Amino acid sequence: MTAGRPSLETVSRCGIAACGRRCQISQNLNRFWHLIGDVIGVALPGMVYEARLQVLLDHRVGLWDVIAKAKREGSLDSRIRDHATNDLAALVTALPNLAAVAFNGGTAAKIGMQLLADSRMSLDLIKLPSSSPAYAAVPYADKLRAWEPLRIWLSL
Repeated sequence: MTAGRPSLETVSRCGIAACGRRCQISQNLNRFWHLIGDVIGVALPGMVYEARLQVLLDHRVGLWDVIAKAKREGSLDSRIRDHATNDLAALVTALPNLAAVAFNGGTAAKIGMQLLADSRMSLDLIKLPSSSPAYAAVPYADKLRAWEPLRIWLSL
């Protein structure tokens, strides 16, 4: 493992909701920072955004948006139109020590796995339940149980 290089990328679709703001996962109702913080054992929600990102890197976690831009009314993924993706395949190629890519929610997983379908990289691809408040049918404790196995890749 090279210092400063993630062994796990957590991929979300937050770029589509940014709308001139920071990523959607910075919204108070989104549980991303709580979930990944519980996985790495650091209370992330109270930190400023830049500090959160640094803590993730210190714990070998990278954060990347699957979608670079899109049109969408409201916050539901089903409302995404005319999206453009980020080059996820180029990212994983640039990170030779990357062991896994975890997708935050079904939309990120569907798009991200399509982007990596032709990749010859040997990566574990993990679909996680969405941290979005729109995915409230699954209680936080259940989401956390699904996210906790990410620790496997962080201890490599």
